Amino acid sequence: MKGGSRLLWFLFSLCCYCVIINNNGVEGSHKIHHEYQCVPDTKVRQVHRTGYHFQPPRNWINDPNGPMYYNGIYHLFYQYNPKGAVWGNIVWAHSVSRNLIDWEALEPAIYPSKPFDINGCWSGSATILPGNKPAILYTGIDTQQRQVQNIAFPANLSDPYLRKWVKPDSNPLVVPDVGINASTFRDPTTAWQVNGHWRMLVGARKKHRGIVYLYRSRDFMTWIKAKHPLHSAQNTGMWECPDFFPVSLYSERGLDTSVTGKNVRHVLKVSLDRTRYEYYTIGRYYPEIDRYIPGNTSADGWSGLRYDYGNFYASKTFFDAEKKRRILWGWANESDTADNDTAKGWAGIQTIPRTLWLDKGKKQLLQWPIEELNTLRGQKIQVRNQELKIGEHVEITGITAAQADVEVTFSLPSLDKAEEFDPSWVNAQDLCGMKGSTVQGGVGPFGLLTLASEHLEEYTPVFFRIFKAKGKHVVLMCSDAKSSSLRTELYKPSFAGFVDVDLKDGMLSLRSLIDHSVVESFGAGGKTCITSRVYPTLAVSKKAHLYAFNNGTEAVTIKKLNAWTMHRPQMN
Repeated sequence: MKGGSRLLWFLFSLCCYCVIINNNGVEGSHKIHHEYQCVPDTKVRQVHRTGYHFQPPRNWINDPNGPMYYNGIYHLFYQYNPKGAVWGNIVWAHSVSRNLIDWEALEPAIYPSKPFDINGCWSGSATILPGNKPAILYTGIDTQQRQVQNIAFPANLSDPYLRKWVKPDSNPLVVPDVGINASTFRDPTTAWQVNGHWRMLVGARKKHRGIVYLYRSRDFMTWIKAKHPLHSAQNTGMWECPDFFPVSLYSERGLDTSVTGKNVRHVLKVSLDRTRYEYYTIGRYYPEIDRYIPGNTSADGWSGLRYDYGNFYASKTFFDAEKKRRILWGWANESDTADNDTAKGWAGIQTIPRTLWLDKGKKQLLQWPIEELNTLRGQKIQVRNQELKIGEHVEITGITAAQADVEVTFSLPSLDKAEEFDPSWVNAQDLCGMKGSTVQGGVGPFGLLTLASEHLEEYTPVFFRIFKAKGKHVVLMCSDAKSSSLRTELYKPSFAGFVDVDLKDGMLSLRSLIDHSVVESFGAGGKTCITSRVYPTLAVSKKAHLYAFNNGTEAVTIKKLNAWTMHRPQMN
């Protein structure tokens, strides 16, 4: 058959087969709705579909898999259900781009077809081997319902799009041994080299302890488990989608995954199944003993640093060898019900790719939307030196408020009225829920009301609130979905994080990417990031508005605000 016919036949067969995976204690983003897995969509609802975020034309997506830059083309694979808008029937969908903005969809690269993956092709990573040959490591669910680690190679390296992938019959490469729970053993990382020998990690759980098991190989085909895990932490639960990579101490440039040395630190990121959030630590990797030791700048667990304090999970980075940067992809799910997802015919998006590097203080990572995103900027408006007094909100007009990029810097003339910070307020999300955008403070809350209806029946506020503690100020950043929609069945949390920022210059910046049903926000140049998925009923399309506001007793000033209507790229 021709390629298109083969794809249609595969999708038809897959739907008819309607693979039902026995849960068997499997955790994670694999919530099963048997009744919806193969429900065909008759018409995709366009309301709430994004304009410039990555998503396929229909159906369910989740984890970004195996992103890579290869011979001038960016590849993104992702978990995809070709026959329904809930999780199930998962394949590795495949899209390609030359600029990380415009995407062309290809046929699935990997799908259940062999005994070692017949019950599922789950998440994994890509590694570029010597001789410029890509390889994919991924988790398969075998005939015994075990999670095993497999490999796939391009069928034709001369094909610039790498459309076809083959899975050697020598798979699986790694199976769970006697000491490993076969239902919590998944998501192999990008591999790296130490003295010519390969290393990779696999996420796992042992009772309540999160673990990344380390495996070594000379030839990338025969893997042996190390005596000790690279790292583990108690009382954290399952570590899904681990990622391990180096960052430079003195440069914003990204590093190849195999780089080590005295001017390098390493990042270990894990997705915690029990909290549905991701956490990372920055520490030292000792290649001679293959151990990773986190630094003392953040907690090694639930209260630690996060890439994003909102709807953001199962993320994956890759090294962009062309522009010498490390790029982060993350999945933003719907926060909607399975019924609603099925009715609209789609679920899930990927967040805008972010460049990632180590902060000058060496305590945390900074993230910023890739520079290519700026090419989508259209109509621009500016606001300068606009004072916002107590209770005031000013509409930002002249752009499409439902599909916009907004950068604003607030000037804080005085911090004298900042509220006292209670040391018991250790959970930023709880604090945001208690002191939301309508609760008057001293310095703040101030920020943006995004995806707002004309009379503010609906709005998603993204804002700051300043507190004073002993010898310092504490900055809270919130993206609060409580008022985002009149619909009551939605998950509408008060997402929040603290911002480690020096306010000596009296300035605080915010960038928000607004796109119909998602608001991605970057505080203080990318120190704290929050993604919210929201579904307004009134504030949609041309009826969406954007406001700047201040509900603090201390006036604040919009020092400068630039906002753009965002164009639509080619999207799959």
